[in-house]
Amino acid sequence: MRTRAWNWHRLRRWGPGLLLLSPSLIVLAIFVYGLIGWTFNLSLQDKHNARESKGYVGLDNYTNLFTNDISDRFVHSLKNLAVFTVVFIVGTILLGLLWAFLLERGAKAEGFFRTIYLFPMAVSFVASGVVWRWLMNSGTGDNAGGLNAIFSDLGLHFLENRWWTDPDWGMAAMAIPAIWQLSGYIMALFLAGFRGIPHDLREAAVMDGTSSYQLYRHVLFPQLTPVALSALIITGHMSMKMFDLIMSVSGPQYLTEVPAVYVWQTLLTSDQAKAAAISIFLLLVVAVVIVPYLVYVNRSEKRP
Repeated sequence: MRTRAWNWHRLRRWGPGLLLLSPSLIVLAIFVYGLIGWTFNLSLQDKHNARESKGYVGLDNYTNLFTNDISDRFVHSLKNLAVFTVVFIVGTILLGLLWAFLLERGAKAEGFFRTIYLFPMAVSFVASGVVWRWLMNSGTGDNAGGLNAIFSDLGLHFLENRWWTDPDWGMAAMAIPAIWQLSGYIMALFLAGFRGIPHDLREAAVMDGTSSYQLYRHVLFPQLTPVALSALIITGHMSMKMFDLIMSVSGPQYLTEVPAVYVWQTLLTSDQAKAAAISIFLLLVVAVVIVPYLVYVNRSEKRP
């Protein structure tokens, strides 16, 4: 009887909450984890055309990405992703921190500048990609367009370049639109971090005779470490799945191909097993970045 009463008490306590959450849990289980499991199962099969699978091949589809891929396209796409990610993360965080610092210093018309910085976030990646495709026109001289035409009119011919069509710096240039679009979001994170620092710390530092440089270097900036870590994780995660912006600017070009674009092109050839292997590999890379951060945050919240 006591066991039944205890079970009934637990059911009354947890039952209503589980009942309310059950639709979301079912959808999550089917359309997220279920599809991840289906994709992983497909990545282990010999299904490289529209015909039925010929059976399981183990991890061959994964090893072939590095050892038996045409023109080493997957390795090439990973290198492009690495360049894009580094430039995107560094540029976005530095610009976001700079804008937050200027606003935190008490700039006039702060609301106006916040709106200007955050406005690019309201624009879709596709729309901004179309505009930036025109701005980063690779033509020079009489054929110059976009930014190159502006540089030419201003007499700054040394600034003209081929942008995303440059074989050496194409992926670095590809990160410029992404930096423009998301640096305002990072600015908002850092500005919230500045505003969340207790005012008592500032007053105590000033009373101790610290200069403005010492105040920011030794008091305020160290307090932004959790925000900077969050910004690093967010931008790193977003760079790995960047697809629509790259496709809008350059299209399916080998020069600017990243794994997300490679998956789409692979699916067009009905090579489902290969596309699934690339997708699972990207999922693992994202997990390597995200999971340690989640563990760190969870442990930090449990500390007294």
